[in-house]
Amino acid sequence: MMTDRQLALIIGLGFVSMTVKGQSVDRAAMETMQDSLVKLGYTIYNEPSEPERLKANFAFVKTLVSALKTPHSYHFGFDSLTMVSVLRSPDDKFRVFSWHVPLNDGSYLYYGTIQLNTPDGRLKMYPLLDKTYEIKSPETDVTAGDNWYGAQYYRMIPFGADYILLGWKGHTAQVTQKVIEILSLADGGVKLGKAIFESDSTRGQARMIYRYSRNAQMFIDYDRTGNRIVMDHLAPPEERDEGQYEQYGPDMTYDAWQLQNGKLVLIPDIPMMNPAAPEDDNYNDPRKPSTHPKSGLSTQ
Repeated sequence: MMTDRQLALIIGLGFVSMTVKGQSVDRAAMETMQDSLVKLGYTIYNEPSEPERLKANFAFVKTLVSALKTPHSYHFGFDSLTMVSVLRSPDDKFRVFSWHVPLNDGSYLYYGTIQLNTPDGRLKMYPLLDKTYEIKSPETDVTAGDNWYGAQYYRMIPFGADYILLGWKGHTAQVTQKVIEILSLADGGVKLGKAIFESDSTRGQARMIYRYSRNAQMFIDYDRTGNRIVMDHLAPPEERDEGQYEQYGPDMTYDAWQLQNGKLVLIPDIPMMNPAAPEDDNYNDPRKPSTHPKSGLSTQ
């Protein structure tokens, strides 16, 4: 038979699972809606019929908004919702949801929203509306949340009062893109883009867009140790292919954007080395023969 102490402990653990930072979260309701979102997400990515994928995404948006309207939903992690990127800001002021819907012609639609961490747990969010094909000059235009150069974000970096977002942007059947986006939050909403890219060729640009072959892969991520964004340098295989981005891919060299004095300063052709790891001592350094094990027959 369960003792009063054991019962009290179980009740206490149950209360902890329902409470985050003193704020009650209806976890059962959130998990039920998350299960529905997971099923809809599977349809979005696996259903052969494009109309059915779009229909599932419409239901997905409605269900996600309902979930976010649940009081203190900000503190529910949506850990099972792997088809959506959920990035929480380092200062815990907001989080960004972003995802994509593949279309039959090889292009994509992007969806997203920014949910603020409100003191009373009520929902306050800024929807992100993909207007990729309506933005006339995406490299230079500073836009609002309802005029978004859509992407699915995988990294958020604090940068003064702003935030740097790194995103993947499948674009067409031939070309993929990656994006460096600057996000600013104000009382009136969201601002996307800022002219902080310092190099001879990028002054005045509000965001960086890297275009390359859909058959290639581009590395671009934040190097915390060096406080910089490191990336593959992209190039065509032949000079005559200059500007034909479906031919571009990594050329085995690397560049970096150094975070410096409120700017991103381009450093071309950086050396790339893997960081030291504890297991490195288990291997012989070819540059240090003195550390190599000796044969039992050696007289050295």
